[in-house]
Amino acid sequence: MRIIMMATGEFAVPTLRALVATKEELPVVVTRPLRRGAGRHRHADSPVRQAARELGLPLLDPPDINSQEAHDLLAPYAPELFIVCDYGQILSRETLGLAQHGGFNLHGSLLPRYRGAAPVNWAIYHGEEETGVAVIHMTPRLDAGPIVAREKITIGSQETAPELEQCLAEIGAPLVRQAVAALRAGDLQEQPQDDAVATRAPRLKKQDGEIDWQRSAKAIDCQIRAFKPWPKSFTTWQRGEAQPLNLIVEQAVPREHDADSVPGTVVVAEKEQLEIATGAGVLAIQKIQPAGKKVLTAGEFLRGYGVRQGDVWGKAAQKSGV
Repeated sequence: MRIIMMATGEFAVPTLRALVATKEELPVVVTRPLRRGAGRHRHADSPVRQAARELGLPLLDPPDINSQEAHDLLAPYAPELFIVCDYGQILSRETLGLAQHGGFNLHGSLLPRYRGAAPVNWAIYHGEEETGVAVIHMTPRLDAGPIVAREKITIGSQETAPELEQCLAEIGAPLVRQAVAALRAGDLQEQPQDDAVATRAPRLKKQDGEIDWQRSAKAIDCQIRAFKPWPKSFTTWQRGEAQPLNLIVEQAVPREHDADSVPGTVVVAEKEQLEIATGAGVLAIQKIQPAGKKVLTAGEFLRGYGVRQGDVWGKAAQKSGV
């Protein structure tokens, strides 16, 4: 089957390699245009662009996949199927119509749960115990096409978004191959999605990372793991008359015992222990990064910055003027 893959991010690389390992025809890979990196003349290659070059595959990178210019580039390849994964653009009906069988999309959730750009992050953020991958037969509606293959996995209690995403990418690659084989054999089974139970997973924003200490310790721990590597989870510490210090909480452990303190209050600050009161339970900080500095253990941070019991972090400090 003549397949054109459209992909950009790391999540798509195992699927690209899996397709190359099959007997399917892969004449070209479509990816997003280069983004300017550090320095005036340098650009940051995407993971798929790097992988395609390693595999010796030609690349196309139209700015708008739904433009007539992009259609003119794709049409001569006479694609039978598009495989879309971590691409970054939504395909219009006209674009999907360029391929005989339309497109398959590999999505990092158990659709219809977590439709959108950041399904892995929001599944961890909301404390889900399981997630998975789904292959859908694409429609112009975002992540709404019928499901043709799906597989569940358990989310580890300390698993971060990059770790979970890599795991999902690896189990998704053979799932795509199975879906292509079923299509070719005329044995494709399609299950419509139930829109009534659909949930959203919108693109992450910088402000999503701000810690609300009114939430439970468990919920904040989920946030810390969910928002790696970006936007991370951050708070502020008002140090007397000094400028507030921005802090990124890199790693923490939730503890169930409650502290009789305002959420955001430092309740333990001694030796290697730094614990913050939350809306339910206490968050024990293990690794933390002051703005512009390296990541420190809790003990290193305590010795270097003089945090004291009773200090208040985050919105509570801003409101109270502490």
